[in-house]
Amino acid sequence: MTVKSSRRSFLKGTATLMLVAGFDISGGFAVAAKRTEAFTPFIQVSVDGNITVVVKHFECGQGTVTGLTTLVAEELDVSLEAIKAEFAPADATIYGHTVHRLQLTGGSTSMSNSFLQYRDAAATVRQLLVRSAASRWNCSEADIQVQNGLLSTNDQQGHFGEFISDALKLDPHSPPKLKARKEFRYIGNPEVARKDSSTKVDGTAIFGMDVRLPGMLYAAVLRSPKAGGKLKDFDASDVEGMAGFVTAQPLLDGSGVVVYAQTTWDAFSARQKIQATWDFTNAEQRSSTEIEALHRKMLQIPQHQVFEDYTTSDASTDLGNASKIVDLQFFAPYLAQAPMEPLNVTIEPTSNGGLRIHEGCQSPSLVQMAVSKALKLDQEKIEISTVYAGGSFGRRGALTADYHVEAVLAFIALDGQTPVKVVWSREDDLSGADYRPIAATSVRLGFNDTGDLNTWDLRLTTQSNFIGSPFEKYMVNERGIDASTFYGLAETTYAFPKPVIGLSYWNSSLKTGAWRSVAHSYTAHALEIIVDVMAQTAGQDPLAYRLSLLTDTSNLDQQRLANVIKLAAKQADWEKPLPKGWGRGVAAHKSFGTFVAEIVEVSTDNGQIKIERVVAAVDCGLAVNPDIIVAQMEGAIGYGIGAAMRNQVTLKNGEVEQNNFPDYEPLRIGDIGNIEIHIAPSEEPPTGIGEPGTPPAAPALANAIFNATGQRATRLPLTANGIVFA
Repeated sequence: MTVKSSRRSFLKGTATLMLVAGFDISGGFAVAAKRTEAFTPFIQVSVDGNITVVVKHFECGQGTVTGLTTLVAEELDVSLEAIKAEFAPADATIYGHTVHRLQLTGGSTSMSNSFLQYRDAAATVRQLLVRSAASRWNCSEADIQVQNGLLSTNDQQGHFGEFISDALKLDPHSPPKLKARKEFRYIGNPEVARKDSSTKVDGTAIFGMDVRLPGMLYAAVLRSPKAGGKLKDFDASDVEGMAGFVTAQPLLDGSGVVVYAQTTWDAFSARQKIQATWDFTNAEQRSSTEIEALHRKMLQIPQHQVFEDYTTSDASTDLGNASKIVDLQFFAPYLAQAPMEPLNVTIEPTSNGGLRIHEGCQSPSLVQMAVSKALKLDQEKIEISTVYAGGSFGRRGALTADYHVEAVLAFIALDGQTPVKVVWSREDDLSGADYRPIAATSVRLGFNDTGDLNTWDLRLTTQSNFIGSPFEKYMVNERGIDASTFYGLAETTYAFPKPVIGLSYWNSSLKTGAWRSVAHSYTAHALEIIVDVMAQTAGQDPLAYRLSLLTDTSNLDQQRLANVIKLAAKQADWEKPLPKGWGRGVAAHKSFGTFVAEIVEVSTDNGQIKIERVVAAVDCGLAVNPDIIVAQMEGAIGYGIGAAMRNQVTLKNGEVEQNNFPDYEPLRIGDIGNIEIHIAPSEEPPTGIGEPGTPPAAPALANAIFNATGQRATRLPLTANGIVFA
């Protein structure tokens, strides 16, 4: 039973009672007594004193298990080691995001969304337990000390579980008293390590690939080689009698053939021998060269003007009065997320006629909506058991929940009763990702006689992830503009003339979706090279030039971005001369509420580029878990640099040419000499950290290469400019 703070009502039970507490998404505090087998909100305290934190954001390596547990440990004065963590069930009414009300993880918002929610819940539990102990011991609440799961006075002591029955009879005071920053023991402590490291090292942490159910079959899907193709017919006669093969069935939506077997290898092996014919009428059949040419052609006459008061036509007129014009052309290719754990989903039936999905599930609400629509099944009958995920970078948060729907259709196509585990190979993943869309950008910069920028005409062609999706009405305005496609451009922190933005949307049956930092990954690349060109034209140092655009002391964003630039410059010895043939590049960007500056040092030897050092400074507000912030920044920088160096997804007659990591190579440990992360002190609330390190990585590297070689590389990947890395 759930009780709001305005009234109280309790379940009465036996010694298995548990105090469960949390704030629902409307902000109301809920406290209830439940039996141990019942699932409960954010914090559970059992009668034997055990504490469990229910983590509402999934864990794909970004540190939510540690982060949310840290918040509870802080307010309860209990060590992280003494707290268990478990993932929340699919229930958006309790575990939904406090802004959009959907239960999902994304946009680097886990900590900012949960910071007060989990602290408030823990502080209220503490308050109730202290009041209960004070009443039992007939003393003042001020006399009660709380430490390591124990309540004590000078002569009495008891663990949390001993006071549950009394605590359940109390109304919580609202709002609860939270600790002041100066009182923090765990929040901001760099010695607090990841909570889940040991279980991941010893193999006891359960990932999606680890899920095994009695009687389960493995499945692999033969999909159209061209996005949007539909199955016409298939022949499985060559696989009859193969070891482990069970059967093959068409998917109900015509998207492919599902092969069932006793093991994953058996399923993959049998799939290779299936003969299928496809209808490519509505499929993507163009090659990358044609697709790029069409993107660039669309730049000439933009479909949309982001700012109606100053258009590309106006900018073209004003450019006629410029003393100097600089033209730049940028290109960012399709990219796959390529998480290390391949996609996999396990489905089993439930006793109420529904089904249970086992997966490292990033978006329970989206999955429930999509599966409900596909099967015409009530969402309440779609259970989700979330486990650890081995990376995502956006792929596991697909808006259409495409691979979940596919897995459910595979479950239904068999018999709807036998548990089925659908596993994607790496080849499946690269040929069927929700790709980061192509972005073609053209820029004309108009300067006056003194080298100051007067006018700039920026045009962008890309593909919207939301147009045509169930969320179009929420994300696309009445003029047909999806602001998520140009994040970081219209609201740039720098104080220079507002850019004109002409926008065009490309359409294809090739699916696109979120990729670590979404549009920031290509807008920051263009913007930070543009700023370097501005500095070059003005004859100024690129770092000093950036600081000259961030001088408004009344603008907090400008001051925070300037601070991280200064911190990075200091730590990188920006003023110190480099050896001959070396170069430094800088880039700074705000994304997901976080400010990041990165400085890359490169060397050249026989025409090859070696990345010697990356120095980064980050202001993500209050640093809840410094150890995780450093790890996420290192990972985000590596992810961005690896993609910028050599990654692209290309098409030949509509078919993806990249097959596996040999031709879509992730960053190798020897690619970067050293990465240094410096966290800027901040009095602001915590903001995102999973993605903000990625956007500045590519332009900082490109700017360093320019400084070392004089080559201005504006096309990604950098190898497409003829650059060779050591």
